[in-house]
Amino acid sequence: MKPTIIHHGGVQGVTGSCHRVQLDARRALLVDCGLFQGRDVRDEDESAGQQIDFSVKDVMALVVTHVHIDHIGRLPYLMGAGFHGPIICSKPSARLLPLVIEDALKLGFTRNKRLIGRFLREVDSLLVPLDYKQWHTILDDGHWLVRVRLQRAGHILGSCYVEMDLKLRRPDNKAVHSGFDQALAGMRPGAHRIVFSGDLGAPHTPLLPAPRPPNRADTLILESTYGNRRHEDRRTRKQRLKAAVERSLANGGTVLIPAFSIGRTQELLYEFEALIHGGSAKWRDMEIIVDSPLAARFTQVYRDLKPYWDAEANKRVRAGRHPLSFENLTTVDSHKEHMEMVDHLARTKRPAVVLAASGMASGGRIVNYLKAMIEEPRHDILFVGYQAPGTPGFNIQRYAPEGGWVELDNQRFAIRARVETITGYSAHADQRDLVNFVRRMHRWPGQIRLVHGEAQAREALRDALLALARDHGRDVEVLLPGAD
Repeated sequence: MKPTIIHHGGVQGVTGSCHRVQLDARRALLVDCGLFQGRDVRDEDESAGQQIDFSVKDVMALVVTHVHIDHIGRLPYLMGAGFHGPIICSKPSARLLPLVIEDALKLGFTRNKRLIGRFLREVDSLLVPLDYKQWHTILDDGHWLVRVRLQRAGHILGSCYVEMDLKLRRPDNKAVHSGFDQALAGMRPGAHRIVFSGDLGAPHTPLLPAPRPPNRADTLILESTYGNRRHEDRRTRKQRLKAAVERSLANGGTVLIPAFSIGRTQELLYEFEALIHGGSAKWRDMEIIVDSPLAARFTQVYRDLKPYWDAEANKRVRAGRHPLSFENLTTVDSHKEHMEMVDHLARTKRPAVVLAASGMASGGRIVNYLKAMIEEPRHDILFVGYQAPGTPGFNIQRYAPEGGWVELDNQRFAIRARVETITGYSAHADQRDLVNFVRRMHRWPGQIRLVHGEAQAREALRDALLALARDHGRDVEVLLPGAD
């Protein structure tokens, strides 16, 4: 029996991830509930695309793979629709999730501290933090045994892929309606294992151990963000990062890096600390500016959670180094300080690297830096992560080579700054890594459902997985949910 899986997002793009496992007519589980962003918002009223347009009365629990906004950003809407069940996540995610939701509430709902505090207290009461590798029973009622286990995904701190075991002990006639009769009758003895990949990290991601594939899966829900691409190796990307900064130094400009507050910012700080530690005097004088109060809060949590870092990062700590808190690091807090920094860097030739949200330049403090500097050739704009179609980041990447323009805060700006992209710093696995996630399982899935990717990426990954199955004489069904 293949369980009934319904996708409420993340199937016609890379945002809005939300996947439903329907056990029977009365019970269901959700994995993630993220915001739609960029072109995935298909309505002029952006908030219309974020509403919960499915029933939550039967949803027993929400399982969170990680705390990026495109995976948990619809949580306020979900709770507003009536969900008040357990929110299952890893222990690091339980520390980070309230920070993300607080920021989402301020941007999309209210700045009333009392209302935000009340909502966050309710969220906190629902969180069920789990250790990695430990089975947790969600339901055991004599009819169903449902349990989940979280494994490291290597995407951001706390990220996981989810192993979900479903075992039907005996059908509950009260729960059966015509849509489930055949499925319930055909469920074979033993547990059916669904694996939700969430977002898988690339090998050698700074700070985080690489993900290890599960032993087995019957059904695999697999992300495909870079299903048609290959990343640079870590040495190459580090050299390119160093070269980009040194070019900007020579030109008397600033390097602007749109970076997500959680994950990418901390990984880049880790790399910059290494470049400064082993670099020339110019590097030792280089100022690294994190202009994001939220990123600073996330970075502090990262520092607190050193036991979840990989062996290389902890070796640096034991050697007396501080990968996320070094002398050259400046944190900008207030809006006044932010605007002063934008003005100062735009007017002077002070060498600096600025990390500011948002990662796709769709809002946040990076927009003010871009407005002040994008028309000056001495500055560099460096993209280190995926840019969703429809976002300003995507448009800057696309139109920079032809001397085009981009719209920021309803104004057009000519793109004269140098624009570069280093794909090796993506927090997502590439095609080779995604294929290996399946190849290295002891028992391969009979069905793979590709989600979280643009059409070309999903199609390319499907072809690669089918070729893998043919080469190994395996019978694997690869589906593209939501494809026309």
